[in-house]
Amino acid sequence: MAEVITMPRLSDTMTEGKVAKWHKKVGDKVKEGDILAEIETDKAVQDFESEIEGTLLYVGVEEGAAAAVDSVLAIIGNEGEDISGLTGGAAAPSAGTEEKKSEEQPKAETAEPAAEVPAGVEIITMPRLSDTMTEGKVAKWHKNVGDTVKEGDLLAEIETDKAVQDFESEFNGVLLKQGVEEGGAAPVDSVLAIIGPAGTDVSAVGASKAAGQSTEKPAEQKTEAKTEEKAAPVANSSSSDRVAISPLAKKMAQDKGVDINSVQGSGENGRIVKKDIENYQPAAKPAASAPAASATPVAVSFVQGEDTETPNSQVRNIIAKRLSESKFSAPHYYLMVEINMDKAIEARKEINSLPDTKISFNDMIIKATAIALRKHPQVNSSWAGDKIIHRGNINIGVAVAIPDGLVVPVLKNTDQMTYTQISASVKDMASRAKSKGLKANEMEGSTFSISNLGMFGIETFTSIINQPNSAILSVGAIIEKPIVKDGQIVVGNTMKLSLACDHRVVDGATGAQFLQTLRTYLESPLTLLL
Repeated sequence: MAEVITMPRLSDTMTEGKVAKWHKKVGDKVKEGDILAEIETDKAVQDFESEIEGTLLYVGVEEGAAAAVDSVLAIIGNEGEDISGLTGGAAAPSAGTEEKKSEEQPKAETAEPAAEVPAGVEIITMPRLSDTMTEGKVAKWHKNVGDTVKEGDLLAEIETDKAVQDFESEFNGVLLKQGVEEGGAAPVDSVLAIIGPAGTDVSAVGASKAAGQSTEKPAEQKTEAKTEEKAAPVANSSSSDRVAISPLAKKMAQDKGVDINSVQGSGENGRIVKKDIENYQPAAKPAASAPAASATPVAVSFVQGEDTETPNSQVRNIIAKRLSESKFSAPHYYLMVEINMDKAIEARKEINSLPDTKISFNDMIIKATAIALRKHPQVNSSWAGDKIIHRGNINIGVAVAIPDGLVVPVLKNTDQMTYTQISASVKDMASRAKSKGLKANEMEGSTFSISNLGMFGIETFTSIINQPNSAILSVGAIIEKPIVKDGQIVVGNTMKLSLACDHRVVDGATGAQFLQTLRTYLESPLTLLL
């Protein structure tokens, strides 16, 4: 009778094993004591011997692949023995292809009995507006049940884990159902709304069934593919802090390089339409609008003896989840260094004496960090389970506090930016972050992060790594204090930096060398020009 051999627990901390090498192939004779395979644990590679005699009938884990302890490793029995009952049951979890089939089977079964969608009715599901989005919150509905909806009309504002984005309809009809209440949240691909002919009964179209059927529709795929392109909000001087523009007009503006903030819309409620872009004259460009005002935190009043509650926003929930995952999954350690900022202060004064130039110390730190990452690419890397990814671009995320918590807009190719470009980009994105006007792609792709609390007088602190980054730099305040210089006690200006590293990627010596380089750049700013 065939015997199932499971992945053994070869150490007290082992949770999964990797088959480094098979010494037997399917069909080979196996004797008791024969080496069946070499198993790589979390500590070493060990030979795994068979305790059973027979023929190797089935291999549950391919060479080079890993599987959980107690999952099926192999099946040994009599030559020609039928083991379909074992491979279809016990072996299924360990084999990737079998597992995939077992997962897909229930989906096919659940989709089959889905309620039939009436003719002309379109199911709109919660879109995936960022690569990390798992659910969305309806911040505001712009259409109510019974309202007529045209293609390009603003249907709702969706709050993701990163920003609030406008979501436009791609269908004409009447809004027959709102699948999510205003202020409520729902998973990606669940029913957001149903649009169709007036008076159509959609009560039989359940949320789960409708979602299952809508995923087969090309229209839904088209919606998901276009969301990032068309749904991103842009800071504006209007009360909603967004530019109302049709998808076609927006694409035309992008192709022509037209700044949509400077276009006067002629459509309903000032909406920019196709003819506005066609007739746009650069000479008539109005003066640039003032930066969006910073969002004011929700006031929490103190009442003696009375507890109050504030519902978590979608951003706050995601921040809590991500920080917990980072802290508990990445082995953090911290390196701290004190920088003499005297020469940096002098350099900043000289730079700011130039016409139309004003940079901050934070801008200088960002620039120096980006150049230091060039020399230490290991710090600009990410952990990816069985490999380390060394990033080809240096994209620095700059932590910005908002009323709901913290967001991290990203400066793409920071090492190639000038001081003035860094300064302008940081000011622009920080302003739009506070008014929830950042685009989703402006908060993706960071390879390193910086958090600065120096403006609050904080001298030193440590941060939690913003995954998938492997390090984050915490910047403290510049403090005037006595220092020793050339054997004499003088007044100097110092600043403390703290580097949090993921020990899976960045070893202590590597992190220390990176900080040494960064220290050199800040204490001798001219070295950045070399």
